[in-house]
Amino acid sequence: MAALRHGAVLRRLSAASRPASWTLTRGFSMSSARMGSSFVSGEPDAPIVKTEIPGPVSKEHIAKLTQVFDTRSLNMIADYTKSAGNYIVDPDGNALLDVYAQIASIPVGYNNPALGKTAKSLDMVTALINRPALGNFPSHDWADVLETGVLKVAPKGLNQVFTGMAGSDANETAYKAAFMWRRQRDRGGPAVEFTEEEMESSMLNQTPGASELSILSFKTAFHGRLFGTLSTTRSKPIHKLDIPAFDWPHATFPLLKYPLEEHAEENAQAEADSLAEVEHLIKNYHVPPCAVVVEPIQSEGGDNHASPAFFRGLRALTKKHGILLIVDEVQTGVGATGKFWAHEHWDLPDPPDMVTFSKKAQTAGYYYGDPSLRPNKPYRQFNTWMGDPARALLFRAIIDVIQTHDLVTNTARVGDYLFSKLEELSKKYPGQFENLRGKGQGTFIAFDNPKRDEFLKKAKKFGVNIGGSGESAVRLRPMLIFEKHHADILLAALEKVVSS
Repeated sequence: MAALRHGAVLRRLSAASRPASWTLTRGFSMSSARMGSSFVSGEPDAPIVKTEIPGPVSKEHIAKLTQVFDTRSLNMIADYTKSAGNYIVDPDGNALLDVYAQIASIPVGYNNPALGKTAKSLDMVTALINRPALGNFPSHDWADVLETGVLKVAPKGLNQVFTGMAGSDANETAYKAAFMWRRQRDRGGPAVEFTEEEMESSMLNQTPGASELSILSFKTAFHGRLFGTLSTTRSKPIHKLDIPAFDWPHATFPLLKYPLEEHAEENAQAEADSLAEVEHLIKNYHVPPCAVVVEPIQSEGGDNHASPAFFRGLRALTKKHGILLIVDEVQTGVGATGKFWAHEHWDLPDPPDMVTFSKKAQTAGYYYGDPSLRPNKPYRQFNTWMGDPARALLFRAIIDVIQTHDLVTNTARVGDYLFSKLEELSKKYPGQFENLRGKGQGTFIAFDNPKRDEFLKKAKKFGVNIGGSGESAVRLRPMLIFEKHHADILLAALEKVVSS
């Protein structure tokens, strides 16, 4: 039935079009009974490596681009007209299995035909050429677009949304909502007017108009690069150097040891210590926190995990002390962990107060449920665009593809398979797949390698585009259309990397 359901919308590649073997790179090949993709047509049967990366044509493009754009962070030049499904293609004709996916941002494959159809629709054309200032001039159908898309997959208990532009923007506006919520509560409710002193002092960046409140985050967290979010980002100094920062508190994120089953007692203590530190900061920090922000998995900081019990404890502390819990699902959201939202793994008795999103959603914003998180007056949470209807339409199409093909379940199933095979590789090659983590978290898997940067560079030679995080982590961020045979290709390439 699953095969029929997939084929009903996106044509399955015919078996006759698939050769009996594929080439990962020159001199390295293996065979498989199943090639291509079950979800999109036009995907290569396997990686193709024709030149070094970057090759001569790519180098020409890079040289030209460098004249007008900073290319120092460049990973590779892509040709998106030729990229398809799980494969990113460069101008030299190299086709790499992409398990980095634009830093975890491509949900259903390059050039997905269902998204292409949406892009050509009259609704999309209208949204693109008549982009509205949503706070002032929303389209007559904006509520319908939200209800059939963004809000269709809203986390349990959260039935409203503030749309934004990017992950940093989503978190920044969530922080603003938290500050306004807290001061409104302190004043006695939304009907209480601002004092003359508050209004005048706010224009001088002074109290009481500029509140003395903070957002509590965690060490090695990443929440964005805008001014507010950067004060809660603590993953790498290069993100923060020279930028003025708020005096906001940070707690230690639990530093778990792996394998988890061999360090249960130590890890439980690490989580208890972290929660104790959080409570101490809530009660005693000289700039009182009005909210705690946390990632379900610290992604940029090195793929750092904590148990569901830890997050339930964190939620209990925020409820106990009357502050908000903001869950940053910018990287973990939209299916990558085998749940649509990663915090679903926690079985919280009460939902988070806000959940931020972006990346795979291809739009951004934060969900919330408490009406008091809407500011008491207009223009307090406002900008010209307040999101982008074109991107909201795209997210609606992404949701349809995910649900039609049950891609969250696919990701959970393939992730379990991939993790089990990586466990085998870690035993076969000691020290190369250290601290393997992400079991039961879909394909949101990572491991540490002592020569991580060299590992990532070498992977391209064997036909795989892969990313890193933290000091030594190799992080896997495949798309939701990543299947078992893609996992086999990846595993073969990883073994080549560590054994060559």
